[in-house]
Amino acid sequence: MMKTIAILGLGFTLCFDVFANDASVYDRLWSHAMPYENGDATVVQRFAVVGRLQADAVYFDSSSGHHKDAVWRRFRIGGKPTVFRDYIAHVEADIDLNEWGSNASYKGLTDAYIGWLPSKAFNLKVGKQSAPFTLDGATSSTKLITLERSIVAENLWFTTEYFTGIAGLGSKDKWAYRLGVYSSSGDKEFGQFDAGAFGLASLGRKIREGVSVRVDYVYNNPDYSGDVGTADLEHVLCLVAKVEAGRAGLWTDFSFGDGIATQSGLWGLQLMPFYNFTDRWQAVFRYAVASSLDGPGVHMGRYPRKNEPGLAEEAHDFYLGVNCYLYGHKLKWQNGVEYNHALNMASTGDDYHGWGISSGLRISW
Repeated sequence: MMKTIAILGLGFTLCFDVFANDASVYDRLWSHAMPYENGDATVVQRFAVVGRLQADAVYFDSSSGHHKDAVWRRFRIGGKPTVFRDYIAHVEADIDLNEWGSNASYKGLTDAYIGWLPSKAFNLKVGKQSAPFTLDGATSSTKLITLERSIVAENLWFTTEYFTGIAGLGSKDKWAYRLGVYSSSGDKEFGQFDAGAFGLASLGRKIREGVSVRVDYVYNNPDYSGDVGTADLEHVLCLVAKVEAGRAGLWTDFSFGDGIATQSGLWGLQLMPFYNFTDRWQAVFRYAVASSLDGPGVHMGRYPRKNEPGLAEEAHDFYLGVNCYLYGHKLKWQNGVEYNHALNMASTGDDYHGWGISSGLRISW
């Protein structure tokens, strides 16, 4: 309870602090994350300390029970030097502050790669890195405009997120692309290369100012004799669109997945309109549905799943949120209320009905 009050109180205080309008305060604070920068240096041009700290306070009630908690959602810390002007090395560790002081506090490496950036049209990453597809799956947790990713990403994206592989990406004119091959291993370090592999291809185009579309395709060939970290889907196809005009916007995701073995095929739809009242205050609504093509095969979201961990035949989420941006996405307070409805739970045969409220602080550097 005290942690919940602290999260709510700190968020409220920050957003209504009269000094919060002074961006120079945040500029000075965040400048410490760049302890070294020298564009004239021959070897190391800059060194950045990178990371994120996120906290959640939640209460979810349902037909299956209720769940309330205040948790450290994420803590990651690492370094990102730029060397010889065209190369970066990014290493970042994932720490569970809820288990601080125990051996379980270290959850593994997220990013651990070498990047070559000769031009905007072509970059190369080799090592452990994010495999981005779907609308929310291709959005960093630091940039989400809802507290949690939707049930579309929960079911059709690979929530392990970070995989060892090689990826080429870039943009030219109105086009952007990514081609990557990754180990399917869910190992917390670099992967053992004994769990199969998957390929990711993504192609996006800017139609006009404020309007863009992207197609993502994944072919996944896991080997279950190893530690598989991907979802049980062989093919995933996603169509993502973003439309923004003035203060309003609409982001959408329509995704399909072809199941492996006992996993049914899945489809999902996400509609997420939002409105920016000011540079600081934003309202967002999200409707998401994920459906199985053959019996229960759908996971609910992170916190509804605390009440009912089983699979459903179909799940619907309605989310209404208000975000307060103190320093853009680097410092923000996010709040949401949501209603969750799932059909034909495998564990009970009944439907699930529930609602929840959540509040979270998001800090990144």
